[in-house]
This record gives sequence, structure tokens and C-alpha cells, in this order.
Amino acid sequence: QVQPVESGGGLVQAGGSLRLSCAASGRTFSNYAMGWFRQAPGKEREFVAAIGWSGIRRYYADSVKGRFTISRDNAQNTVYLQMNSLKPEDTAGYYCTAITGVQSRTPITPWGQGTQVTVSS
Repeated sequence: QVQPVESGGGLVQAGGSLRLSCAASGRTFSNYAMGWFRQAPGKEREFVAAIGWSGIRRYYADSVKGRFTISRDNAQNTVYLQMNSLKPEDTAGYYCTAITGVQSRTPITPWGQGTQVTVSS
């Protein structure tokens, strides 16, 4: 089973960039679609981006389309989320997980600790 560990969060000014990483243990990492989700205080967890097992198929929430890029390196068992043009409303805890598919997006691994992203105005 894939167990992800997120890193790369921090405090950044609006308009800035961050790159999140998700290192996933497990020999079958490359078999899974992966997704990034986020949760702001007092809000439900929401979908951000998904990538298929080969890295070809990618989907984004409308709120991040054109600003965020998801990618993966199967040799390194790692998924990335490049976040550009950050806005205060992007402030949230960010989590990655294996998902059932890039369109179904149902998480299939337990949620990890996540990594906090804070965007100041």
C-alpha cells in the first residue's frame, strides 16, 4: 500500500510560488493515480489536482487551473505540486493521497500529516 508524506509548505506572499512534494512509500506507487487535496480552517477538504499513473492525464480544480501544475517521478516515488501566483485563498493544509482514478478521485490511502501553506496578502 502507498503511504504518502507531504513536504514543502511554508509562508509566502501573494503572487509567490511554492513547490510541494509527496514522497510515497510502497513498491506499487507507479500503479496509482495520485491526487492533491487541501483543507482550510472551518472548511471541508477539497480536490486540487490529480495525475494518472503514467503522468499523462492531469486534472485541476477550476480555482487553481493555470496556476498550479501537478507532476510525478515514478522512479523517485514522488508527486509534486508547483504552485505559482499564490493567493490568500490558497491558504490551507495540503494533502496528497493515492486515488481510485483521475476523475473518480476517491482517496484510497489514509490521510497523512499534510503540509501547511500560508499566503499573506
